[in-house]
Amino acid sequence: MQTISPQQAEKLIDAISDIASRASAAILAIPLSAAAQRTKDDLSPVTAADEAAEAVILEGLARLCPGVPVVAEESVAQGRLPDLIGDSFFLVDPLDGTKEFIAGRNEYTVNIALITGGTPIAGVIAAPAQGRLWRGVIGVGLAERLRLAFSAPASEATERRAIHVRPAPALLKAAMSRSHLDSATQDLMSRLPIGERYMCGSSVKFCHLAEGSADIYPRLSPTCEWDIAAGIAILAAAGGAVAAPDGGVLRFGNRADKFRVPGFIAAGDAQSLKRLAER
Repeated sequence: MQTISPQQAEKLIDAISDIASRASAAILAIPLSAAAQRTKDDLSPVTAADEAAEAVILEGLARLCPGVPVVAEESVAQGRLPDLIGDSFFLVDPLDGTKEFIAGRNEYTVNIALITGGTPIAGVIAAPAQGRLWRGVIGVGLAERLRLAFSAPASEATERRAIHVRPAPALLKAAMSRSHLDSATQDLMSRLPIGERYMCGSSVKFCHLAEGSADIYPRLSPTCEWDIAAGIAILAAAGGAVAAPDGGVLRFGNRADKFRVPGFIAAGDAQSLKRLAER
């Protein structure tokens, strides 16, 4: 299939946002008491809300971009993968932060990313319990936060605000994973000028960096591509950057590695990322 350009992605972003909005509504429609939690083979939890959201997203993307492959977390868990991924494809996490959802926290998200040439070029992250949606397209100057009632379309947002990262202050504000804080990440943090740190679940941490309310988000343990692709696109569109733990470039579509990356360091101030990765 042909590569999808940033300009084409910009035209698609409203439609992708609408799909994420409908998926958010599907999650909110399921009471936690009826979520039917179970444990997958990798020991992570999954609920009826995860599956309902993924069904909405898969149907929506199939209508929007027929023939463009979709790699979605719950489908992969059940052994369903596109025969050929190609140069452009979607990465989907229908409910990122299932543990937060089960715990009744408002940090869980819906993640949809468009990958071209191994790089996330467009991303949408919706936070259903917060009524917020972040989105960005690299290369066209689009990075914004919307407030809307799910399942309303993006065109009916009650608030629309352009977002941008902030320059790194002398003392950084660090976003930390609530469920996956490993010893290597803690060691890195001990060597950085951190003035404040906070715990948070899901990919919403990338959005905090993108809108300038935090400065750094490191995770030096492996994670899945669908957990971070949308956040990376939004952060990059807002002026930030993400690197592998060794400072290298993250590439997406690693089918042989089961769509996993070795970890990452995300920073709002792109100029400081290389220095952080070298510590």
